[in-house]
Amino acid sequence: MEITANAGIDEVMLNFSPASMQILNAVLAIVMFSIAIDLKPEDFKRLIRSPKPLLTGIFSQFVVLPTLTFFMILIIAPRPSIALGLILVAACPGGNISNFITHRAGGNAALSVSMTAFTTVGAILLTPFNIAFWGSLYGPTREILQRTTVDPVSVMITVGIMLALPLFLGVLLNIKRPELTARLRTPLQYLSMGIFVAFVALALAANWTFFVQFVGAVAVLVLLHNALALGAGYATASVMGLSPFDRRAVMIETGIQNSGLGLILIFAFFSGLGGMAVVAAFWGVWHAISGIALAGLVGRKEALR
Repeated sequence: MEITANAGIDEVMLNFSPASMQILNAVLAIVMFSIAIDLKPEDFKRLIRSPKPLLTGIFSQFVVLPTLTFFMILIIAPRPSIALGLILVAACPGGNISNFITHRAGGNAALSVSMTAFTTVGAILLTPFNIAFWGSLYGPTREILQRTTVDPVSVMITVGIMLALPLFLGVLLNIKRPELTARLRTPLQYLSMGIFVAFVALALAANWTFFVQFVGAVAVLVLLHNALALGAGYATASVMGLSPFDRRAVMIETGIQNSGLGLILIFAFFSGLGGMAVVAAFWGVWHAISGIALAGLVGRKEALR
């Protein structure tokens, strides 16, 4: 990955080599597969019988967070590419480490895994819709969308292949070979997280000069956005009357975004636009730090179920 020009953050473009894109796609597929082998059809049936926590989480993820992100952008008015990066991150489903962090926080890990699964499937339609809808409502980001002519159908296909296919294969393997998935589950989850972190670290190292040059323009906004996401998840779950056990899952799932998917979309459809790429990359680092710190803080007190 390299910088093509020494321009402002709204003009500079990053390039991923085809090999780098293939590696990132493979990493994301492994991450989703590692989540899917935790799931069985019974998990979905149980949530269908008692859907309130799941529906609350999906509503928080795909409605509340994008709405609050839009109003945050209206108030702060960041650079256009940064604003669109925040919108895109808010439009992504829950991140791959949310299940691990929810477990560490003493929250409902089963709900977290199911939320990740359902929002991943829902992202095939809702992620391109939220990017196009909220991005078109803000003039500066609307101009970027018009220049890039993003095809929602292409985004849906990309999201479907990267997320839904490994999710389906993971659930299928868990049905057919539960003894195998039981052995694979923990090692694969740690391996996938390690690979993803290493990939982000190498990508940042390859563009360290660029990252240092522009990270100051996005760092405070990403910290604020992440705090907004965590707060939105907790507030939405509280308003809906969920138990503290479920609130922790909804809060963390809303605050941990799939920034790997965000990076894939940025490089596939926005030519690696600088502000968007730095937002997604910094999100990928920061949400892990904030999530683990939050889990350590709230996990000391057992949540009522």
